[in-house]
Amino acid sequence: MTTAVIVDVVRTPSGKGKPGGQLSGIHPADLLSRVLRGLVERNDLDPGLVDDVIGGCVGQASEQALNITRNAVLGAGFPESVPATTVDRQCGSSQQSAHFAAQGVIAGAYDVVIACGVESMSRVPMGTSPMGKDAFGPAVTARYPDGLVGQGISAEIIAGRWKLDRTTLDEFSARSHARAAATAAAGGFDGEILPVTVTGEDGTERTVTTDETVRANTTVDGLAGLKPSFYDADLGARFPEIGWRITPGNSSPLTDGASAALIMSEEKAAALGLTPKARFHSFAVTGSDPLLMLTGVIPATQKILDRSGMSIEDIDAYEVNEAFAPVPLVWQRELNADPEKLNPRGGAIALGHPLGASGTRLLATLVGQLQATGGRYGLQTMCEGGGMANATIIERL
Repeated sequence: MTTAVIVDVVRTPSGKGKPGGQLSGIHPADLLSRVLRGLVERNDLDPGLVDDVIGGCVGQASEQALNITRNAVLGAGFPESVPATTVDRQCGSSQQSAHFAAQGVIAGAYDVVIACGVESMSRVPMGTSPMGKDAFGPAVTARYPDGLVGQGISAEIIAGRWKLDRTTLDEFSARSHARAAATAAAGGFDGEILPVTVTGEDGTERTVTTDETVRANTTVDGLAGLKPSFYDADLGARFPEIGWRITPGNSSPLTDGASAALIMSEEKAAALGLTPKARFHSFAVTGSDPLLMLTGVIPATQKILDRSGMSIEDIDAYEVNEAFAPVPLVWQRELNADPEKLNPRGGAIALGHPLGASGTRLLATLVGQLQATGGRYGLQTMCEGGGMANATIIERL
């Protein structure tokens, strides 16, 4: 069987996903273009060899509409013959892009393919896509007559049902910032971050190389002073287990960013003189309760471990997306996973969560961790809106 390998995986630094954030002045198609261009340049790859570019984006409206991945490919200067498509599996969009890319290589449909993702939450805010309309339709409404809820409320329900108190959530969040800051200070992200040149309002240019969302001085005491983000008296009555513990401090921030992975067959990499960093070992995707929504990482992980014949102890590093602190904490508890292996370089609470770009961002960080430590296997998993999750196992080469 053909082996799909990761030759390289890169990302932008994170930008705060609001006006004034360090990447907010860049059109999202151009932001992704820069990553695509940087990826092929640093690997001295002729972009005409790319069979397809598969990109993730959640807010496919406004400046992110009309197949943003194709627009980014054209903006990157790739030959017009290179096609592209944009997928939406909510927060797991670019992880799904990597799955599709690798599976295409394994099937023999591709020799060289790029999986990527982008989200400019400063320019296309969350909630833009439905344009004020009902995106569920009457059949879904009939199936869930009491109504589905937003992810913040799902996080509150999970924290309540698993009895995670506010201090536990805030301690995990402070750890995320501390680990990310320590990794950055040691140069641990240097291999995955592509510098981005930005133009200020005064016309001056500067190059950004660090994640804007990481706060090295975060403390549990400081987080304790933040107010709940999603308080709603009616929902509190509907879900009495809710303790209103989810705050801006234990949630991932609104984020701008883009990321991309260069994926090809092992044979093609050898023919091009490129040295792969890792190979794809196993894949899984699953649906879960759309009300809880964020717990899909648990069955997705169980599914991929069953398929791979591996145990959680066989994995050297876990990347579980920190959409909200309860997600990795509940995952860790249910899988009986080693907390030292969980998001060892910090997670989305610190590094940001640019929705459509997060899957390949996690992949970049996971590859970097395995390379730095000599670990063999890495697992990443991502909860997704609507009640779904992807899981991926890679093997360092």
